[in-house]
Amino acid sequence: MASMRAYYDRRAPEYDDWYTGEGLFAARERPGWEEERAAVIRLVAGLPPARVLDVACGTGYLTRHLQGAVLGLDQSAAMLSVARGRAPRASWVRGDALALPFPDRRFDRVFVAHFYGHLLPDDRALFLGEARAVGDELVIVDAACRGGPPRDEWQERILSDGSRHKVFKRFFSAPALLAELGGGKVLHEGHWFVAVTASSVRRETTRAAAAGWGD
Repeated sequence: MASMRAYYDRRAPEYDDWYTGEGLFAARERPGWEEERAAVIRLVAGLPPARVLDVACGTGYLTRHLQGAVLGLDQSAAMLSVARGRAPRASWVRGDALALPFPDRRFDRVFVAHFYGHLLPDDRALFLGEARAVGDELVIVDAACRGGPPRDEWQERILSDGSRHKVFKRFFSAPALLAELGGGKVLHEGHWFVAVTASSVRRETTRAAAAGWGD
């Protein structure tokens, strides 16, 4: 995880280029990207107001559209620095997504975008235990499998400063993602993005119970 932390700290100034199609992403052909990105933003903005924890909020690109009492958490000080200027009504905390520093049932909703799919299986199970402990509902936005089956890959990513980083990436179908969550509802399934919601499972609302999830 240390290498991932370093990667996202260095990527913070250019992270939004992925959303906006600028910088290193300017030459990429992504048919339908703009329309789907706008649909995801509408989806996020249309979620009912609530006490929301945005885990791995990054630069706050989607955080700013969440309604209610919003708290963004990220491990990267550089990401949070960008996010604070973007969504001044939200609150912010630096912390570990795999050891959330909150009491059980602190939030109505845990929101996570483009983070869950970077976790290896054991860490995904650990994160789900943490998220289900602190929130009543889980909303995940992540990368769709683009017409193919769900798949995992290790990617080499190059930043504008020339540095190279190995990053794990999982691409989801909505049914596959819901299967990992034990059920729920599809909010969006497109070529580029998938979004689902699931209620917390009451028997998994403590860290002690969550510690063995997925074994």
